[in-house]
Amino acid sequence: MNKKNIAVVMGGYSEEYKVSLKSGQLIFDSLDREKYNVYKVVILKDEWYFVDDRGVKAPINKADFTVELSSGFEVKFDVCFNIIHGKPGENGELQAYWNTIGQKYTGCDFYQSALTFNKKDTLAVLSKYGIPSAKSIYLRHGENIEEDQIIKELGLPLFVKPNQSGSSLGISKVKAQSEFQKALDFAFAEDEEILIESFLDGMEVSVGAVDFNGETIVLGITEIVPDKEFFDYEAKYEGASEEITPARIDDETRKRVEEITIKAYNALGMSGFSRSEFIIMDGIPYMLEMNTNPGFSPASILPQQAAFYGISIKDLCGNEVEKALAKK
Repeated sequence: MNKKNIAVVMGGYSEEYKVSLKSGQLIFDSLDREKYNVYKVVILKDEWYFVDDRGVKAPINKADFTVELSSGFEVKFDVCFNIIHGKPGENGELQAYWNTIGQKYTGCDFYQSALTFNKKDTLAVLSKYGIPSAKSIYLRHGENIEEDQIIKELGLPLFVKPNQSGSSLGISKVKAQSEFQKALDFAFAEDEEILIESFLDGMEVSVGAVDFNGETIVLGITEIVPDKEFFDYEAKYEGASEEITPARIDDETRKRVEEITIKAYNALGMSGFSRSEFIIMDGIPYMLEMNTNPGFSPASILPQQAAFYGISIKDLCGNEVEKALAKK
């Protein structure tokens, strides 16, 4: 059997790279060695490199995404397993580059990545499909900010968040007008564009979806009970939350969440892993965002949901590789 060369591509240009390295390690460990030769590739702002089992690094040739080993042997990858969180693997940059050089990769295409990384545009597109979201105001850095008018329109509390940022970085819950400017500064430190959203008083759920064996399926609905005010970076990655799978919701609400998740996934032309965040208020799921390269470390939500659904990590990851290999 001619084994295919698979590069598990991890890292990234933001603070999320730390989580990506853990996600990449789980995928690296889980891929079937009887079918694939599995390698690690790390992409950071300063360098792109291949790393062997001894920890020895070799630079990636950016002209064609190959690597030449010290033995003189060149490795070309049949598929890149993209597990970079944030830029450049979750905003379309890396996918557009791979398309240009003819490199196959897992997950969605560059357009879906770029769109879903932009919260405002994602919610605007999905609103055309009848998927509700919070009332919001969009601002660019340097624009005139009518603080009183914004608070009058959206009410308090409200959320201020970067428009293009992952892992809940830069998000603040504003409970008093005196906190508003600090929240703006915090969000603008992450992105030149921000969203200010009305507060939805309900249950937050995180919903994993994937196209598996030709069908879009919901892996699970996880109820998020943060120890803090909301599901921020610390709650997501440092254990400051309780995650309950399956969520404590009735069957009717569960079906509604599953239907909206699948509708959103298919409407956007998605492929690969996705994790959508909703607030359920009065039985109605309001979408917050969709992540196209969610965390995949052992502590992350998506692997927990896969286990609940009954799909092994090995099969889940193998399915992604086989779909990528089948692409023309």
